Amino acid sequence: MTALGKKSIEEVLYEKNLITADQLSAIKFEHVNTGKPEREIIQERGYVSEEELVKAYGESYGIDFIDLATVKVDPSLLDIVPINIAKKLNIVPFSLEDSKLSLAMIDPLDLPTIEFVEKKSGYRVIPFVSTPSSIQHVIEDMQGKAIGEEITAALEEINQTTLKIEENAEEISDATLRDAPIARIVGMILETAVKVGASDIHIEPFEDKTRLRYRIDGVLEEKRTLPKEMHDSIVARIKILAKMKIDEKRLPLDGRFKVLVGKTTTDLRVSTLPTVNGEKVVIRLLKEEGAVFSFKDLGLRGLSLRRLEESILKPTGMILVTGPTGSGKTVTLASALSKLNTIRVNISTLEDPVEIRIPGINQVQVNPQAGLTFATGLRSFLRQDPNIIMVGEIRDNETAELAIHAALTGHLVLSTLHTNSASGALPRLLDMGVESFLLASTVNAIVAQRLVRRVCNECKEEYAPPEEVKEDIRKILEPVAGSKIIIEKDPTIAESIKKMKEGITKLYKGKGCDHCGGTGYKGRVGIFEVLEMSNDVSHLVIERGTADQIQSVAVQEGMLTLLQDGALRVLEGATTLEEVLRVAK
Repeated sequence: MTALGKKSIEEVLYEKNLITADQLSAIKFEHVNTGKPEREIIQERGYVSEEELVKAYGESYGIDFIDLATVKVDPSLLDIVPINIAKKLNIVPFSLEDSKLSLAMIDPLDLPTIEFVEKKSGYRVIPFVSTPSSIQHVIEDMQGKAIGEEITAALEEINQTTLKIEENAEEISDATLRDAPIARIVGMILETAVKVGASDIHIEPFEDKTRLRYRIDGVLEEKRTLPKEMHDSIVARIKILAKMKIDEKRLPLDGRFKVLVGKTTTDLRVSTLPTVNGEKVVIRLLKEEGAVFSFKDLGLRGLSLRRLEESILKPTGMILVTGPTGSGKTVTLASALSKLNTIRVNISTLEDPVEIRIPGINQVQVNPQAGLTFATGLRSFLRQDPNIIMVGEIRDNETAELAIHAALTGHLVLSTLHTNSASGALPRLLDMGVESFLLASTVNAIVAQRLVRRVCNECKEEYAPPEEVKEDIRKILEPVAGSKIIIEKDPTIAESIKKMKEGITKLYKGKGCDHCGGTGYKGRVGIFEVLEMSNDVSHLVIERGTADQIQSVAVQEGMLTLLQDGALRVLEGATTLEEVLRVAK
């Protein structure tokens, strides 16, 4: 270790050529004038990466840096520093040797924390500095393992007590419903789902067991099985939370409730379905503070991005987003609305359900039981002096006609439709009875989208693709390579096409790690096709052309198809060809 405070953090960064002389002067000037710590100034200005900043901080004070991604943390260390304390203090114990406890910290100069851990553990603490994100990741991973152990312990407790009581009982007693192990297990199931970012929980009864699955990044993953004997107790506990009839097991039921995990409030929609083996439960998780992204963050780029941005800035007309359930249509519409949301316009939405809340927008949830459907709500909206209207989904002829009428009478209308492609949306609306000349004059643009899983950054590796994979990519991207209009609008696409022409020597995949649960994928990115209503496309609509004819004209005018956008993402290393074909073909 060097002498304490021998060099300042900014001087260490300057010596390593990570910041310029001007940046060094700016840091010192702000520190003197505001008294703000140098580390905070550098972080706010974004001069260096998180890891470079933390390494320089450690070097400045003679404290070693630890990369927790390269260390396997022994779960037994949780006995020394419990997970709740580690989470509260942002520390991770990662090694114990000769009565010395190695401790990763965000601030290794935090002497009260060091003294607290030494007093509680009885060991001498050796502080290391690490990045906040890596400490958070390890804590979440350790917490997930701890939750698994708690579920196992609760199961043992139930097997010994509760289940014996229930064997001869015709109905589940109130005592069972309040029973701590059952309540704890349901709590753990819900908490785990929120922490792993699941969109749905499936609790499925079979003859000899109950299967628990989570839908993560659009794919169902089995997490564990539960004893069949406890299935009814778990279902009853969930029904009570969702204010559903616990004694009605013959009919499908719906309910809802909310949970708070950390600072995140999640709205849970519960659906039960009677099967031959018992009631199946599916819980949809909707975060109340749903994220709103920019179009670039979603994955739009080049000509597709420009065409969509131009379309939403038109004062009137209709924009449609198409794709199957779970393809991210709601997030795309919310991102468009947040971009349009200013004090000068009145925006109203009609949704089922309201998934993403946007301040400053009038959001209405449909309620068919009370007579509030998409069609009746849309009629009311037109009397509310709106500029922009968002209809959650066009499901029938009446809603389609009202939406077209709203677009014709000076409103911008955004909505979704369940079709496989952008070009397929136009014949679908014609089938609903919309007049072709009205459709041609009102639609501004149609977006089709899918979500593909990203290759996990923690275990991403290069590989030499087999010849058939190279050939598939070449076939998909051949039309793009001959389209000047696409290549000229996006340097990234031009670079990918150049690599393809030179020969595809490497692609990327995830080998599977703890960070991604062994799947090789973590997170998702959108692939898009944006069809602009040009003169040629309008003529085809009026002539009632087929989806294939419309797509052919749109491609000639520079539209990237879903498969083409996906193949470009494969060449860029964001995803794999298998993943693109899974969602787009």
